[in-house]
Amino acid sequence: MRVLGIDPGLTRCGLGVVDGKGSQILTMIEVGIIRTTVDAPLEIRLLELEAQILQWIERVNPDVIAVERVFSQLNVRTAMATGQAAGVALLLAAKAGIPVAMHTPSEVKAAVTGSGRADKKQVAMMVQKLLRLDSIPKPVDTTDALALAICHHWRGVGENKMQLALSQEKVRLSSRTLKAASS
Repeated sequence: MRVLGIDPGLTRCGLGVVDGKGSQILTMIEVGIIRTTVDAPLEIRLLELEAQILQWIERVNPDVIAVERVFSQLNVRTAMATGQAAGVALLLAAKAGIPVAMHTPSEVKAAVTGSGRADKKQVAMMVQKLLRLDSIPKPVDTTDALALAICHHWRGVGENKMQLALSQEKVRLSSRTLKAASS
């Protein structure tokens, strides 16, 4: 199974692709970051994000896209920007018929380190160890994206078949609705 992990962000969006053979043998395929033009209007930044995430989807052909569930107790502005970036990823996955899994930060930390309260350094070190990497990917958004993909390999395997069936049914229903509306 190939999982594209997306750590959504409007300024920096981390992406990481992890292949798995069984649940124990995981391999990093690709990792990177999308940066949008900070001074550009929001709608232009979202278009930049859309174009680049779409390129990733087409290039790596994931079986599942794992996206961090937006959560913020402190900064509403950051949560809104993160939510908008996550929405772009979710929409592109739906349009491509690719199942989506949403994982909370504490879920990801627990899956990768064993503790839902692990700090970013602990997560990064475990990602490096689990994927047998020579160094920790930088910036931290890339490590978080890889951690999301790892988390989904370990937690989402049983849900994948159901999500794929539901996703395909949603696409069929959307197609029918569009056809009926145009008639």
